[in-house]
Amino acid sequence: MVRTQVQLTEAQWARLKAKARAEGVSLAELVRRAVERFLEEEGYEDKARRALLALGRFASGRGDVSEAHDRYLEEAFGRLP
Repeated sequence: MVRTQVQLTEAQWARLKAKARAEGVSLAELVRRAVERFLEEEGYEDKARRALLALGRFASGRGDVSEAHDRYLEEAFGRLP
């Protein structure tokens, strides 16, 4: 682990300390969990951004995909329960 220093407002510190106590973990562990969640969300944004960039770059050869997308998904993946 790498030791780091972060400055919090007194209100932030008090709220985090109370939450850590309620969850039975250290303040450091609670902060690590929050940082990990933030980084995971960032990864999601990167994937969503890449997916949006792919829109319109490929051609299916079909002219009705926007209207019949459910049917095409069922054909590709089978009927969902």
